[in-house]
Amino acid sequence: MPEFIDQTGRSVIIQKNPQRIISLVPSQTELLFDLGLDTVVTGITKFCVHPEEWFHTKRSVGGTKQVRMDVIEQLQPDLIIANKEENVKEQVEELAKQYPVWVSDVNNLEDACKMIEQIGRITCKQAPADKMISLVRRNFVAPALPGGRLQTSNSKARTCYLIWRNPYMTVGGDTFIHAMLEAAGFDNLFRNRTRYPEVSISEIGTMNCELLLLSSEPYPFQQKHMDELQAQIPDTKIVLVDGEMFSWYGSHLLKAPSYFTNLQQQIK
Repeated sequence: MPEFIDQTGRSVIIQKNPQRIISLVPSQTELLFDLGLDTVVTGITKFCVHPEEWFHTKRSVGGTKQVRMDVIEQLQPDLIIANKEENVKEQVEELAKQYPVWVSDVNNLEDACKMIEQIGRITCKQAPADKMISLVRRNFVAPALPGGRLQTSNSKARTCYLIWRNPYMTVGGDTFIHAMLEAAGFDNLFRNRTRYPEVSISEIGTMNCELLLLSSEPYPFQQKHMDELQAQIPDTKIVLVDGEMFSWYGSHLLKAPSYFTNLQQQIK
């Protein structure tokens, strides 16, 4: 059987053209659908909300952090697709003792394109995967990847992107969300920090933050949170944003550039 090297450097033996695939990653579940793999995907997580028809009809194997081993055993997958950040390492290692587990590690646009290409090869969907990558790269103006940027007329606003509340958490320079912020034309104030650091509103205020983006996920920021924060930092523009556009790294990337362009127009 063919050997594949996943994005964490692990060697994974996967049978040609797998017929029982489980996805433990919402954005990669959507990718599998858009690659035309409806009949072979047997299990997804409860957070795999796209496509909606899969959410309602495919077997749930639990959450991204709490996988139900008993359900996976019932489904007997010949391929499990996981992610280094979204899934729990110990659970992935336990699953890998019994099943082929291919793990992605996506921190920028180039990583995302490589992930799409490799999943296309593994699932015998290389042609649609290559077409998707071409469209993604065309839509993101990217003379050199990673680090491609959309062409925008705006100067880059000093930006903080919040993903969590109590405590407030933002994104560092080694995350995929940071790469999307840069591609969308925003200046991430916390680019010199790593992963998802805690921040205070007073710290955001003292850093001359011009734009505060409140994500719809993983914490579902709403208007009431925006109003609460606006009272504390009245000189900062605050906008609610679609977190999927900044953090989903599969076929959702086809939608992101137009969303970023419209967002830039909104904050002018």
